[in-house]
Amino acid sequence: MMQRAGGFTLIELMVVVSIVAILAAVAIPSYSKYVQRGDLVEGTQALSQFRVQMEQWYQDNNTYANAGGCGVTPPATPPLVNFQVACTLNGGPQAYIATATGIKQVNGFQYTIDQANNQVTVSIPTSWGTKPASAATSWIIR
Repeated sequence: MMQRAGGFTLIELMVVVSIVAILAAVAIPSYSKYVQRGDLVEGTQALSQFRVQMEQWYQDNNTYANAGGCGVTPPATPPLVNFQVACTLNGGPQAYIATATGIKQVNGFQYTIDQANNQVTVSIPTSWGTKPASAATSWIIR
């Protein structure tokens, strides 16, 4: 009797490879967006913490200003990886705007907060579509 060789045919192998490629084509972009949404928290959290520090400065000094700039320096510790935070006085020593601008994986995102806790999404990447109306009054993170 003749014995048949065991194994897979080339067609079977190509079908499996194409199925894996299709799954990867769907899974990798979804995972990348998931990771990106996780990185956005760094910017909004840094702005929230910065606002608390500015309010503490205001309670002690009755002004948000210090030597012509904001009373508190933007957060440096722990080091921010995906955002740069800056602060400017907004029309005088009684108002400020803090801005977190995305870099690296979150390039294109920009958030602000002010002394009245107005949280605004200034910009989002074009890959996220158009900015919704709610961006004028809240931070968009999904």
